[in-house]
Amino acid sequence: RPSRRSGTPDLAAIAVTMGDPSGVGPEIVCKALAALPARERAECRVVGARRFLERAGALVGAGLDFGPGGVEVVEVETPLQDEIRDARATAAGGHAAHGYVAAAVEMAARGAVDAIVTAPLNKAALHAAGHRYDGHTELLQHLTGAPSSFMLLASPRLAAIHVSTHCALAEAVERTRKARVLAAIRAGERHLRALGAARPRVACAGLDPHCGEGGAFGHRDAEEIAPAVAAARAEGIDATGPLPGDTVFRRAARGEFDLVVANYHDQGHIPIKLIAFDSAVNVTLGLPIARCSVDHGTAFDIAWTGRADHANMLAALAYGRRLAAARAAG
Repeated sequence: RPSRRSGTPDLAAIAVTMGDPSGVGPEIVCKALAALPARERAECRVVGARRFLERAGALVGAGLDFGPGGVEVVEVETPLQDEIRDARATAAGGHAAHGYVAAAVEMAARGAVDAIVTAPLNKAALHAAGHRYDGHTELLQHLTGAPSSFMLLASPRLAAIHVSTHCALAEAVERTRKARVLAAIRAGERHLRALGAARPRVACAGLDPHCGEGGAFGHRDAEEIAPAVAAARAEGIDATGPLPGDTVFRRAARGEFDLVVANYHDQGHIPIKLIAFDSAVNVTLGLPIARCSVDHGTAFDIAWTGRADHANMLAALAYGRRLAAARAAG
């Protein structure tokens, strides 16, 4: 299918949100755009504010033109813009980040772009602005009206989908139920098949040490996770588990499995970020639109110094094109 923008058959139109202007978003967007081939850069529409992009571009020496004939900017007006401050969580920055995501979702929903790639937002700033979401995943689910959503972290060596994400550990334990685990297995397996895997191998990590050790350390693995795996296998999915959480990620990284179902945020994030911090991509599954993101935060400690690494943004843009191609293929 041709791109929605230029008719180029092998490229997708991507909406790139600028993220919280106080963080590293503007810098990594500019660096990544400058590093892209001209044809791919022409298919990117940056959703944000030109003044921050021009400043960031000058800071990092990107050599980009954000005027007519240059990089297209979808300008979004948000409340309190004059109160945005470098490297600080503010309500103004939260309003801006929220507004950019909302505008990008609207573009994708009406077919103006094929996928969304997001730069990081800051949860404290988002909450200060009155947008009480735990992160991009939950915000996107709300904006699209999706009944549920899942966070999947993808990297060249390891991928993990999460049963729960941004919540207290005690609540994550409560969320580890058969229905949710089974839904995560299905969503992850379907995603990998869409990207070309003929029969994805899915492993479910155990929740308790040693998967409960026969009930000595808990019963949830046997009562919730194992039945979910059995149900998935009955549907023809190549699912295994529960397997001890302290070894299953190593086995997957060595090629035994294509995807690990993690039960809570850190169970999946720690191994991914340990081995693929610069190349991992955050993908939201369950939405009616295609979306992925960098797998790092706003990095206020180095924001607006020009030091932010854009490798993760380049990986996200490449994955966004894969998502768009998979959707176009059916």
